[in-house]
Amino acid sequence: MPGFVVATFNLHAGIDGWGTPFDVVACCAQLDADVLVLQETWTPEGGEGLASLVATSLGYEVHEAPLSEAMLLEAGTATGERWGPRKGDRLRARPLWVADADDLRRVRRRRSDAEARFGSWGIALLSRLPLKRAETIRLGGLRRDSAKRRAALLAEVEVDTSCVTVVGTHLAHFTQGSPILFERLRRELPAPDQPAVLAGDMNFWGPPLSLALPGWRRAVRAHTYPSWRAHSQIDHIFVTRAVEVVSGASVPVGKSDHLPLRARLAVA
Repeated sequence: MPGFVVATFNLHAGIDGWGTPFDVVACCAQLDADVLVLQETWTPEGGEGLASLVATSLGYEVHEAPLSEAMLLEAGTATGERWGPRKGDRLRARPLWVADADDLRRVRRRRSDAEARFGSWGIALLSRLPLKRAETIRLGGLRRDSAKRRAALLAEVEVDTSCVTVVGTHLAHFTQGSPILFERLRRELPAPDQPAVLAGDMNFWGPPLSLALPGWRRAVRAHTYPSWRAHSQIDHIFVTRAVEVVSGASVPVGKSDHLPLRARLAVA
């Protein structure tokens, strides 16, 4: 059976909770995936984004969609043994802001002590398998979601002589109404008898997602959040019954607040 590896990784814009960057390219190289789904990618204004950097460095073809304007704040040398400051410790310690441009400007005015970098925050799907087709599925926005638009990326890749559809996404939190987005996405997914994979940070637990996806199953069962003491799985890789799961696990790389998932799959 033709085999391939799929991985999903929420990058948290390539920084930890203090704003300290980590080596995203090295982390993605360790995942060694044929198809890599990234969430919370960061692209600075007028500069190369993380997804593009990974693609160029590791030989991927990339399809990317921005979901929101964003801002990174660098406030001196604040750091600590924890992943980041405790919630509510200091407003100025929060390094990543996702909002529309007007809200970002208001935050910037309050944070005159910090150096600000503006850019976009989004998702990307990278493939080193032949890419037959790639498109963006627009899912719309939710009133309580700081990212005013959500999307999924759909790609058809060649695995030996088979064609496999891979869909990558990053959904809002369920308290913000993400089931609405998930239902919109579900209608766009391939039929369960077709070789297909759905991967990403879904901000929701596996069992209810499984109930909402008849004919699909979870390829990996492993805690992914928070990375420093993971107790929940909100990042997932789902496959249809036309795809066999050879192995799967979370991978302790990087300094994001999420652990990536990696699954070795085969076309049945």
